[in-house]
Amino acid sequence: MAEETFSQIGRTEAVRQLFEGTGYSPDGHCTLRVAKGTGSVVNSSVMMTEGIDFDLTYFPLKHLGYKAVIMATGEIYAAMAKPRTLAVRLGISSKLDFAKVRELWEGMTAAAKKHAYAGLSLDLLPSVNGLNISISAMGERLHLTETRRMPAKSMDLICVSGNLGAAFLGMQILEREKQKFLKRKTDRSQPDLSDHKLLVGEYLKPEINPSYVAQLEDAEIIPSYGYFVNRGLADAVKRLVQDSGLGAKIYVERIPFASGTFDLGKQFNIDPISAAFNGGDDCRLLFTIPIGKHDLFRHDFQTFDIIGHLAKPEVGASLVTPEGVELPITAQGWK
Repeated sequence: MAEETFSQIGRTEAVRQLFEGTGYSPDGHCTLRVAKGTGSVVNSSVMMTEGIDFDLTYFPLKHLGYKAVIMATGEIYAAMAKPRTLAVRLGISSKLDFAKVRELWEGMTAAAKKHAYAGLSLDLLPSVNGLNISISAMGERLHLTETRRMPAKSMDLICVSGNLGAAFLGMQILEREKQKFLKRKTDRSQPDLSDHKLLVGEYLKPEINPSYVAQLEDAEIIPSYGYFVNRGLADAVKRLVQDSGLGAKIYVERIPFASGTFDLGKQFNIDPISAAFNGGDDCRLLFTIPIGKHDLFRHDFQTFDIIGHLAKPEVGASLVTPEGVELPITAQGWK
């Protein structure tokens, strides 16, 4: 039996069918009210456009939906808040039939469930320029967490939740295989990416541990600042320096890299350090942790890497080489 089209079932019926079996209600309202004195609302939004943020030639729709929710959720966790509601708007072109949109939506609902979103809404709109994804997320930050937050000081630790640069290199692998695929006239077999499964996975289906905020609260380790590293480490560090009014030193030898990163970097003539600082799509959390919590943090949060520390304002944003040379950090999108 042929899959029904949007023109046959209509927008309202399409939304109803997409919600079937998800555990979410299409009539749910994505508003969040927090009782006075108990906490505050944190907002996050993301816009992803086909041809700029993703390529459907090699991006599975279910993975894309999952990743889109992760991209919005990361900012919620960076603010030490817990996800509560999610509003999704999809701009759909004529090349995507209902079955493909359902696949995209399955990835979104899977991510929403994993990160315990209580409310989920969806709107479908026409698009003449491919697929467009807009997501607005809201989270709740406890008042107790806010009151425990201490002002940032020089020598506070700068920590990141996992390896950097892998997603950018994973994308380079997919782009290379895409070009090979387009050049082949007869052989349309799928490439074997098993040797690069980790790096490709970091790009296509990133993950964030949904327990980080609760674990930090339980340990009474409240970061003075938090950032979602999705536009490269340099961007996050520059924002930290701007927001805190302090300097920051990042040490090259402490930056975590995935296995095989440097070998692959040689193949593409890409410096992994440059990929980490400016590559983007890593989906990591960066926190500044009070220096007095160093021992407890190292013991309880071993998945995090301490990559540097805050410094006096005149230091600015600096990258420290193994030889001790301090270089200014630059980031795309900054003057």
